[in-house]
Amino acid sequence: MADAIRQRLKTRVLVPGQRLPSIRAFATTMGVAPATVVEAYDRLAAEGIIRARRGSGFYVTETAQSPLALAELEPRRPRAIDPFWVSRQSLDADAGTLTPGCGWLPADWMPQEGLRRAVRALARSSGPGLTHYSPARGSAALRRVLQGRLAGIGIEASGDRLLLTSSGTQAIDLICRMLLRPGDTVVVDDPCYFNFLALLRAHQARIVSVPMTPNGPDIAQFEAMLAAERPRLYITNSGLHNPTGATLSLQTAHRLLNAAAAHDMIIIEDDIYGDFEPEPSPRLAALDGLTRVILIGSFSKTLSASIRCGYIAARADWIEPLIDLQIATGFGGPGQFAAETLTQVLTGGSYRKHVEELRARLARARPRVAARLQRLGITPWLMPRGGFHLWCRLPDGCTAIAVAQAALADDVVLAPGDVFSAAQSAATMMRFNVAHCDDQRVMAALERAVKR
Repeated sequence: MADAIRQRLKTRVLVPGQRLPSIRAFATTMGVAPATVVEAYDRLAAEGIIRARRGSGFYVTETAQSPLALAELEPRRPRAIDPFWVSRQSLDADAGTLTPGCGWLPADWMPQEGLRRAVRALARSSGPGLTHYSPARGSAALRRVLQGRLAGIGIEASGDRLLLTSSGTQAIDLICRMLLRPGDTVVVDDPCYFNFLALLRAHQARIVSVPMTPNGPDIAQFEAMLAAERPRLYITNSGLHNPTGATLSLQTAHRLLNAAAAHDMIIIEDDIYGDFEPEPSPRLAALDGLTRVILIGSFSKTLSASIRCGYIAARADWIEPLIDLQIATGFGGPGQFAAETLTQVLTGGSYRKHVEELRARLARARPRVAARLQRLGITPWLMPRGGFHLWCRLPDGCTAIAVAQAALADDVVLAPGDVFSAAQSAATMMRFNVAHCDDQRVMAALERAVKR
């Protein structure tokens, strides 16, 4: 009985100051004698977790709240499919560790010289770029650049519809803070970007998922899910889906938006991989006109993960509370240094050439890596139009957990399928980053792993 209450505190079901059920009511709920509840309450009171108020009942003390431990919000997973552990392995990898499971490009694929030029120019300027906070909405110059870029994919985002954030992840976090309450239902694709799942757990959302197809979410199941669950949000990737590389079809996009409107659901569309597309695919935000779709993005995949900057394009009446939330939680978005550096790179003419080179380089790498994987019996689910991910099925008899654990012994960090699956339905799938797969040690480690 006492442990049940401790668990409710740990997962924030009970909060400081909240009244506990009466002894009789709790005894009835738990199917025990009232004396058992009395003893449990007495033990918790002795520990200082609850206290009695004469004639009123028992209340959680103000100091009883445990730190929120995300890993304890659901049953513990094996390390190889725990998203926090997989992320830490990639982030903390040393020079001798290979990371074909990571979600970013190698350093030498990024426009380092262009970034150096921008930083040098900023260092020579006499403006506030090296020292000041940004305005509440973020740099006006960078927002003008973004406005033009979004217009190129059919999204009309005037100045009052744009907000710069410290990252794409922070953009989603702010939106969740504005729209979600603990227990609200959120739909994700299955599979989906695994940090969507981690972030939603931090907001104590209830996660449901819909299988992904090469043309977007399984629309029949999506419509049924919305009717049954009445979710508050749907979070997805536009352009190139992570991890599958799928592209949303126009027909699926229209049915998806109609279902969202019918069930009063809001959509967060993450456009972080949009620049990797050879030709733009449908954007929900463009079709919807930013009515119930919120578009977010950043430049961490194409420019720099060190210069943190994201953005939100949304209805003007949603941007205003998001500004207040960003001030409350971070006292503004990206600093002047990040915003001015990115503005210089994006307007200098080199960014377009850099992205074209990335697309061409990845277009050569994808079939080359796919062929090497197929020789090991590892088969791509589909061949994406762009980007650096291959979502692959392992040979019969192999599980992604076992392969990942075996590869880690060779200092190779992989991304097993169930990391991306809310339903844990991708035990035989694996995501590969083709830009990190050219090292022969990766294929050698995979060959040993799949043969064990």
